[in-house]
Amino acid sequence: MSTEENVNIEEQPVTYEDLKKSANRSANWRERLQAVEELGQEEWNSEQTIQLLTRIMENDSVRRVQEAAHHSLKNLGERVQLPAKKQEELVKGLTKTLVRIKKSLPEGHSYVEFKEKLKKMRIDIYDTYEGDKGSDFDTWLEEKWASLRTRKY
Repeated sequence: MSTEENVNIEEQPVTYEDLKKSANRSANWRERLQAVEELGQEEWNSEQTIQLLTRIMENDSVRRVQEAAHHSLKNLGERVQLPAKKQEELVKGLTKTLVRIKKSLPEGHSYVEFKEKLKKMRIDIYDTYEGDKGSDFDTWLEEKWASLRTRKY
């Protein structure tokens, strides 16, 4: 790479639109978390930022992202209350989807094969529950996998 090429490769400043896009990325809770934290900085304080962070705080499927949006809103001077933690399934139809994935694998498949197929087929589900369960994710998913019935009686 020539020196001339290096000069042309300058890091572009992050825009609100970049952060909004990242904050809405449904299959990447870490990227949403990072964007929400950045939007909590004073330089992004605007009505559109407040609306975006409020929507995320109220509706994101990953509690950590909701909490970060709440914290960012408070940093921006908003008087907000964190919604109660959702008790229902984070992704509607989770069990049905997991059964379908398990059925698609050969008899006697391993948990690791199931986990990889879930990640490939439904990264949105994988990502949501990984973010929600944290270090308990593998234990939770393996228990779910083991409990899934794939035969009709």
